Amino acid sequence: MSQIKIPILDLKPQYQAIKGEIQTAINQVLESGQFILGPTVKTFETDIANYLGVKHAIGLNSGTDALVIGLRAAGILPGDEVITTPFSFFATAESISMVGAKPVFVDIQADTFNIDPKLIEAAITTKTKAIMPVHLYGNPAAMGQIVQIADKHNLKVVEDCAQAFGAVYKGTCSSCDRCEQTTRDQLGGKYVGAIGDIGAFSFFPTKNLGAYGDGGLITTNDDQLADTARMLRAHGAKERYKNIMLGYNSRLDAMQAAILQVKLRHIDDWNNKRRWVAQTYNQLLEKVEGVRLPEIADGHVFHQYTVRLLGVNRDHVKQALAEAGIGAMIYYPIPQDQLPVYQGQYPANPVSDKLGQEVLSLPMWPELTLEQIETVVSSLEAVIAFL
Repeated sequence: MSQIKIPILDLKPQYQAIKGEIQTAINQVLESGQFILGPTVKTFETDIANYLGVKHAIGLNSGTDALVIGLRAAGILPGDEVITTPFSFFATAESISMVGAKPVFVDIQADTFNIDPKLIEAAITTKTKAIMPVHLYGNPAAMGQIVQIADKHNLKVVEDCAQAFGAVYKGTCSSCDRCEQTTRDQLGGKYVGAIGDIGAFSFFPTKNLGAYGDGGLITTNDDQLADTARMLRAHGAKERYKNIMLGYNSRLDAMQAAILQVKLRHIDDWNNKRRWVAQTYNQLLEKVEGVRLPEIADGHVFHQYTVRLLGVNRDHVKQALAEAGIGAMIYYPIPQDQLPVYQGQYPANPVSDKLGQEVLSLPMWPELTLEQIETVVSSLEAVIAFL
């Protein structure tokens, strides 16, 4: 196999561009001697809450913990049901199962890769307590319709924003009481994570806003939910040695908060560059037969640039690209409901199952050059023509 010349992701150019800022931030934390929570984390939480337009941001140690703690803070209990998408990373469904609830899977829209809001109401039962939409690949889900359904049935909305930091929902929301803290985004919409009852973010290094280790965050406009989340991240205690509930050790460390605070200053520029990369891909791939392109939706931040391959074996294409030195990834070949842990418990969701065989993510990062994009496109075109 040839050496990969253009990987699926390259984090080195970003680091080189902000190396001085990062080193200064790290040195300040080292000099402070405060490494877990503390003033650095508090400042970052304030800055990120202001950026997203929410009252509360609570730093945690991973995106998975953000989902688990978010569900518990929202009052989801064993035996409850939470509606979500089958087409996502396993942490989405896993978090629901980990709090003792049952994930109920609703199929997706083929053009957005997100949960189909038209199918949600049919899945609601007396046990349903929440909806967990996923803003997959950085594309906001249909939050206006989802919030309307949730309000009609008195359900919580926990947004899985792991792949979508800085994404903006441009549609209409019929329930403005959820969105009192309006954002100042130039697109005129609302950031994901500021629309539902709770937003859950991941700062895994590959994310649009990524740490140099693990990290996560919960956002909310609800004071009570925020208080509960803060207790849950610190062993269920509001004060030391006065534990009110069973919680977790899930505190964001100051080093990661300092790094993320530096990166937060650049996130709009990076997300704009990601959109340029996606637009360039779409222009160059427009006439390539058998490639279904993603929609360049307003507010999409393209954590992944994902196409669908029609009439050709997707796995063979991925292998041939690797042999040509082009990295590509499959997110996700097996929908969550069909993973071994849930095998036999759920009926198939036909759109998710079909897309699981078709999707292929191409190299995507903000500093990707036109020459690199053209190389990826010409390689993909040649592989499809050969196969």
